[in-house]
Amino acid sequence: MIRFIILFGFAYLFLHLHLTGDISKYINMRYGYLSFSMIFIIGFMAVYQIVKWNVEGGKVHAKVEEKLFGHDHSHENNTWWKKGLTYALVVFPLITGLFLPIATLDSTIVRAKGFHFAEIDNDKDQYANHQILKPDTSQYYESSTYKKMLKSDMVKYSKPNYLYLNDDNFLRALEAVYNYPGDFSNKKISIMGFVYHGDSLEKNQLFLFRFGIIHCIADAGVFGLMVQFPHNVDYKDDTWMRAEGMLTETYYQPFKQTIPVIKVTKWKQVEKPKSPYAYRKY
Repeated sequence: MIRFIILFGFAYLFLHLHLTGDISKYINMRYGYLSFSMIFIIGFMAVYQIVKWNVEGGKVHAKVEEKLFGHDHSHENNTWWKKGLTYALVVFPLITGLFLPIATLDSTIVRAKGFHFAEIDNDKDQYANHQILKPDTSQYYESSTYKKMLKSDMVKYSKPNYLYLNDDNFLRALEAVYNYPGDFSNKKISIMGFVYHGDSLEKNQLFLFRFGIIHCIADAGVFGLMVQFPHNVDYKDDTWMRAEGMLTETYYQPFKQTIPVIKVTKWKQVEKPKSPYAYRKY
């Protein structure tokens, strides 16, 4: 019966996440069909467990009583607590998933992890790679395929005179911008993201970021662009805004390299989007 309750709980959790749309805060929805199929797989397993429990009924009950309350105390000491611990470990993510609110990543995570390109260069484990500012999906492709895709994206996004970054093109377009900055020089660009004040910025400069997900929340990185206003501004971290201006380059001392920057001409504060993350489109 305990197994049925646990399995039913997980099936309900996955169903709830899909119905509310909160599943997108954990995975790239390109893989949504996998988590959706788990509802039926776990549901089938739950039905199997309840049928098995009803069929075996008394036998199962008798065995449980014997194991828990029998006279073999050595067996009790070696078994019940192990099963209890196992069930507790399984139930813990179920309880937290159902009853704790879902937190979204913000500037606190950026500040905690540090903000520098070295995280990309020094981290050799692709599964623990938390990228900063510049998207880099080269590790997910064969070398020639990646170069061909990147070249195609550069042509696609640099050809129009105006590049509007949205949910669909955010990561791919940014990756092209960072890899081919010269092809985007003096191009009008519009970006939406949350405010982050990096090190060594002037009072009229800040970063606009969005957390990007390649596969799931475990590989999430924070990506965006530096923006420079015509005068000093005072926006707090995590304030969402959309900014528009001409794309150029500037030398950023903390990175010891030249990075793209938007010379802003128009901007406005906006509400935090319902889905704050950007996802890699294939």
